Amino acid sequence: MVSKEDKDRNKGGRPKGYKKTGGRQKGTPNKLTADVKDMIVQALSDAGGVGYLVRQAEENPRAFLALVGRVLPYQVQGDSEKPLSITIVRGLGD
Repeated sequence: MVSKEDKDRNKGGRPKGYKKTGGRQKGTPNKLTADVKDMIVQALSDAGGVGYLVRQAEENPRAFLALVGRVLPYQVQGDSEKPLSITIVRGLGD
């Protein structure tokens, strides 16, 4: 029969209780992810920036709102002295 210590020893990696050394710092974005985000920002800029997004909101509201849902924070908190207010805007232009 194999002891628990032998099983733990054969798992590889660092033993419990030892600090992590090397590798990426916690919270550091993946390089590929950062590069893709940079390319998307550049493509948006080349396409017309805010004007392009306004056109997409008018012409493709479903896709635009899906994008909005991806970039908004998941949870919004108000301040007790300055509570949140919501303004609903109907239509994006005249």
